[in-house]
Amino acid sequence: MSELSRNETIKAESNFLRGGLVKALDQTITGSVPEDETQLTKFHGMYLQDDRDLRPERAKKRMEKAFAFMARLRIPGGSVTPAQWLALDAIARERANGTIRLTTRETIQYHGIIKGNVRPAMKAIHAAMLDTIAACGDVNRNVICATIPEHPALHEAVLTFARDVSQHLLPHTRAWHEIWLEEQPVIGAAPEQEPIYGPTYLPRKFKIAIAVPPRNDVDVFAHDLGFIAIVENGKIAGYNVTIGGGMGMTHGEPDTFPRLGDVIGFCLPEQAIDVAEKVMTVQRDWGDRSSRKHARVKYTVERVGVDAYRAEVETRLGYKLQPARPYAFTRQGDTPGWMAGSDGSWTYTLFVENGRVQDLPGRLLMTGLRELAGWHSGRFVISANQNLLITEIAEADKPAIEAHLQKHGLIADVTGLRWNAMACVGLPTCGLALAESERCLPDLVTQLEAELARHGLSKDEICIRMTGCPNGCARPYMAEIGFVGRTPNIYNLYLGGAFEGTRLNKLYQRDVTPEAAVAALSPLFAAYASGRQQGEHFSDFAIRTGVIRPTTAGNQFHEELAAPERAA
Repeated sequence: MSELSRNETIKAESNFLRGGLVKALDQTITGSVPEDETQLTKFHGMYLQDDRDLRPERAKKRMEKAFAFMARLRIPGGSVTPAQWLALDAIARERANGTIRLTTRETIQYHGIIKGNVRPAMKAIHAAMLDTIAACGDVNRNVICATIPEHPALHEAVLTFARDVSQHLLPHTRAWHEIWLEEQPVIGAAPEQEPIYGPTYLPRKFKIAIAVPPRNDVDVFAHDLGFIAIVENGKIAGYNVTIGGGMGMTHGEPDTFPRLGDVIGFCLPEQAIDVAEKVMTVQRDWGDRSSRKHARVKYTVERVGVDAYRAEVETRLGYKLQPARPYAFTRQGDTPGWMAGSDGSWTYTLFVENGRVQDLPGRLLMTGLRELAGWHSGRFVISANQNLLITEIAEADKPAIEAHLQKHGLIADVTGLRWNAMACVGLPTCGLALAESERCLPDLVTQLEAELARHGLSKDEICIRMTGCPNGCARPYMAEIGFVGRTPNIYNLYLGGAFEGTRLNKLYQRDVTPEAAVAALSPLFAAYASGRQQGEHFSDFAIRTGVIRPTTAGNQFHEELAAPERAA
């Protein structure tokens, strides 16, 4: 048996995720916490980061790095009330860096929480009836689900499922409440247990997504476990189950790779939570605990095979999954602007560039949403594409909502490319970032928009995504155009992901600057404008015309170049 990774020992010796966190928080001489405790904070929804823009100057002055915490909330399905939004807004301004970051997992992140503000922030989050438990770490992460503004009843059904499965798979430890809320342990209580996770939790993170065709707005095949709703007569008859998706990889290590999930069968709605638990516990017991780079479900499925994994799930369930039922996806992403619901209500999907909620000249996003939350009676729903849905709007309230959005500059006529763009945070705060992402993509999109406009393609929807490292938080390997950072201002360029989120892209050029990427893409846009077929998406055109080769390695790809002549 291979030697366990260091993280496994940390978890086993942590007393169910407590470790020395209380003592570390009380050490005011430093803004950081020790390495072992840093690993444990992830289970509490936090990462210790530092502002890398400030590193050189602080190093010259022999100062400690500018440490601060990123805190990520657990908001299954991304749905919050106006009162909760107001509380989250206040926490951002009073305890963090003054902005709210909407993530690709339908939740929010705070950046820049200094050590002394962590407990007050956690208490304020708890007061809003929210938490950060299991938002990071080797556990089931925030569960995401389709937004479906046109069918509120279906959305309510999958939102309820997302909340229920999140609660069922939540760690049982009271460590979060004791450390951050200063809850006192119960004297004489029975020894603490983790009935689903055990004392060492999972080998790595575990992600669940719930999709409702025909829109694949959650990229269901990019996750460890997926549920594809099968709708019959306006109700969910059950779910097709997918396993083994995942985005992360490591540059230069071909045994790490993105992978699409496999459909393994169909389950009834009342079986779905049990299925989720059993899929997760197979990974708990079969996953690689010696190498964290190979500890995700996708690598377990590759190692043992889909059939063996499904058979073990069915053994633990005590019954077989039914054969998968027909379904079809037609697109990724969100639908912008107004959409009527089948119940007579309206939803407005608000564009939030790269998910960053902040006030900018002419676009007072944070102020506008704060004021709206003061009188809007519906909900705010974070999408898996970093946008925000304002829901449950009565017909009579539409003019007031639209006037409010116009007043604050929030109704933007964006191109099809910008609407379908996503970026991770990247530099300067993410410790894993190798290159810019959030701060780079808007300008890159502007340059590409000029090229698209030359060819009459401004309204064409093309999915573009960028990450500052190969871990894939913005799901770049599913995009029609993907950028993955290698070093500052240098990226790998990928092409060919399906617009409906059912195909991985492939490496097109290595080590390109944003400017070089524009030069490479411009002639492809010209060819697309003149040679596309009716209704053909950019990525499908690129494959049909031989710009890139179609994937031949099943559900995964390796770092092979899409066109041999580009190897030089």
